[in-house]
Amino acid sequence: MKKLMLALAVASLSSAAIAQETYTVTDVPVKEKSVETNSFWSNWFISAGVNYNAFYSSQEEGISKNPFNDRGKFGFNVAVGKWFTPGLGIRAKFDGVKGVQVNGGVWSPDNIDFDYWNLHGDVLFNLSNMIFGYNENRVWNFIPYLGAGVIRNCSQNNYMMGANVGILNTFRLNKRLSVNFELSALAAPKSFDGIGYKASGNKIWRGADKVFTASVGLTVNLGKTTGFRKAVDVDALMALNASQLDALNSALAAQQNENARLKEELAKKPKEVIKTDYRKEYVGAPRSIFFNIGSSQIASRKEIVNLQVLADAVKADSNIKLKVTGYADSATGSAAFNQKLSEKRANRVADELVKLGVSRDNLVVEGLGGVATLKPNSYNRRVIVDVVK
Repeated sequence: MKKLMLALAVASLSSAAIAQETYTVTDVPVKEKSVETNSFWSNWFISAGVNYNAFYSSQEEGISKNPFNDRGKFGFNVAVGKWFTPGLGIRAKFDGVKGVQVNGGVWSPDNIDFDYWNLHGDVLFNLSNMIFGYNENRVWNFIPYLGAGVIRNCSQNNYMMGANVGILNTFRLNKRLSVNFELSALAAPKSFDGIGYKASGNKIWRGADKVFTASVGLTVNLGKTTGFRKAVDVDALMALNASQLDALNSALAAQQNENARLKEELAKKPKEVIKTDYRKEYVGAPRSIFFNIGSSQIASRKEIVNLQVLADAVKADSNIKLKVTGYADSATGSAAFNQKLSEKRANRVADELVKLGVSRDNLVVEGLGGVATLKPNSYNRRVIVDVVK
């Protein structure tokens, strides 16, 4: 009787230890080209720079179009904006502060300086993220924009509307700081410089006063969040959690079976065998076996617990076949190396299934090489075992 009580106590402690063991996921799988919506206070930025402005007036005629031939002035710009998505943002920008009334033809050949400013709002389109997907660490971002705003000739006290178009190039230094280089054009009414006369010739070109600008400066990202978080791959996360839950349940079931065996042995009763319709229970329940980088050795022997239920299903019904598919991480190694590695991993898992009593005739084994379907990359180093019949 004392031996029986001691055995039951040991079995109970073993069950409690296994039940308390936890399986955690340190890295959550994410989708490669999808991001989460950010909060209002995320992804703000400010920028400042110096610019060179070349003015082209509607009345000029018969003079050089060289932007450095007495028609250019240096100025500065400041801006504040926000990115709502990796590809779409807005900003408010101030440009100024010196302009040139460019004359010619019937007008005095002398160009006259004046003060001006341009306050405009722009819609930004980050084509780098739109075309190639969001990458927080991308060095160069190509960002065309369109905008409109209010312009003022301070010397003439003229307020008018203007249209802006340009290309913003940003070059990342770190997550907070980047260098920007920008080319832009401003179209203003022909009387912006104080003279409403339009010279003869090309109607479109003569229909407005124009300013072409090149600028260079710095951009500072603000707030706690300076980028976008990748969207969680719910399907992959559920598959991983299901795999871990299966492993835990299998471990608990194995311990419970051991407890029952001890009770039956001590009571000198025959062991009762319980049959289960595995095919109905496990069809459509794939198992994932994970590997370390560059290795075909199963990362943990606990992973084998995942295979036991499928092996039992095949042994219970010889019509069931298991498909064993190996993968490698495409971010490391060549395509040829990853193909061989994925095949080795698949064969390694197939060997474990054979050890568990599964016939080779019930296995379909293949390696699909390197993939990048899951994030982080470590989740792509795996073998998937699934019921195919």
